[in-house]
Amino acid sequence: MRLSSSVLLVEDDEDHTLLMRRALDRARVANPLVVVNDGEAARDYLFGIGKHAGRDPRDAPVLVLLDLKLPKISGIDILRRIRAHPFTEHIPVVILTTSDLDEDLVRAYGLGANSFVRKPVDFDAFQRAVERIALYWLVVNQPPPAIEREVA
Repeated sequence: MRLSSSVLLVEDDEDHTLLMRRALDRARVANPLVVVNDGEAARDYLFGIGKHAGRDPRDAPVLVLLDLKLPKISGIDILRRIRAHPFTEHIPVVILTTSDLDEDLVRAYGLGANSFVRKPVDFDAFQRAVERIALYWLVVNQPPPAIEREVA
């Protein structure tokens, strides 16, 4: 795995994607944002298959921001796949969701989520949450060293 500088946002709601872009811009996050809008596209991007065939899956994003309620493949299933693959198993995954179900929280952490954040309804609160996420995961956190592995 080689961590790129990109952040992968997996979000099917266009309004939430727009809010995330604005919040990251206001937080002055310089990392490129890659956006996919369903679980299948996330899988394809992360593993260099389907629409993203040819993308080297060893060039992993530095952070995945993952919604749980996604079309095609659920966020929980994407998290499970991320943790099961040697190219992606160490990528920090922050769950960003509107879900207030304790079972979603427990499942996400049980599958190896690094953080679980409920999306605030208020934009200012959302902005503060995004700033804190970006500061911690993109500045403070020490990611694992790059590990070279053969493509499966």
